[in-house]
Amino acid sequence: MKKFSFFFCISLLFFSITSSAQKTPIDSLKFFTDDAVIEMTLTTDIRGLQKQKGNDVFQEGTVKMQFPDKTEVTEKVAVGARGNFRREYCRIPPIMLNFRSPNSSLNNLGKLKLVISCGLKSGDEELLFKEYLIYKIYNILENKSFRVRLLNVNYEDAGGKNKPFTQHAFLIEDDGEMARRNGCKKKDHPPYMTESTDRELMTFVSIFEYFIGNTDWSVPNNHNVKLIFDRKNDAALPFPVAYDFDYCGLVDASYAIPNEVIGTEKVTERVYRGFPRSPEEIQTILNVFKTKKESIYSLINNFTLLSEKARKVMTDYLEDFYTTIENSSRVKAIFIDNARKN
Repeated sequence: MKKFSFFFCISLLFFSITSSAQKTPIDSLKFFTDDAVIEMTLTTDIRGLQKQKGNDVFQEGTVKMQFPDKTEVTEKVAVGARGNFRREYCRIPPIMLNFRSPNSSLNNLGKLKLVISCGLKSGDEELLFKEYLIYKIYNILENKSFRVRLLNVNYEDAGGKNKPFTQHAFLIEDDGEMARRNGCKKKDHPPYMTESTDRELMTFVSIFEYFIGNTDWSVPNNHNVKLIFDRKNDAALPFPVAYDFDYCGLVDASYAIPNEVIGTEKVTERVYRGFPRSPEEIQTILNVFKTKKESIYSLINNFTLLSEKARKVMTDYLEDFYTTIENSSRVKAIFIDNARKN
């Protein structure tokens, strides 16, 4: 009996030691619901990243994250370039970070887009803050939306060709994680027509895009709209979730070019690209925007990383929308009479 007890105790001790050696996984849900800024150092070959061609091409990198509670995590990651236009236009291309690695405490984060500024000027960072706030506004209005986490990133070049520099950036929630927390799943699918998606959510997305002054999206072309599918009902129409808002009027980036097909002269001009709906359907969605107006303005006005002037420009732009939707004749003209026919 004593022999059994001895080996039992040794086994418990071994289990305790190996368990404590394992890294505590980061809670991906909590990661994207906390608004505190994370300090992160990204070390990789910057020159190699700039030269990358194609998608899903990755190179080695390391991230060190310091969380608000002073916890530090350092992990190996795969770093890839993404995007098309910004890859050619920006100092550093948009980045994809793949945190999936055995025994990594950051594994739960999955594969995340890191949204960065195009250049090193304060105006470039201002554009990034505006787009970050649009994601946060979207979260206020609708749960089926991508969550984001703001970072202060120190970039260190493993190749030694570029000097270290620091800028804000933000991570966008993994699409599979976003789908799961909404009772949905992502899957490969053929192109869908706009009206082959969930009607109510498509109405909301169309009005939201008008709200921020964005025409740079398309469901059939799978452009800046992700479709997610009900996990329990295969017959249900897919839910559209919008993303990538740097071309919208609310951001008003210098590199954003008006869509020739739409016929606007500048990106700040709003054009409604939704399909016909009844007045009741439109009003139901507009009521959501009205109800959340105070929360949206509070979010913007309390975001002190953005200058007071820039915050006022944002709220003034949104106020034009709110003035519009209080006018029944303008609502009818914009959202019903001039809705898309094809």
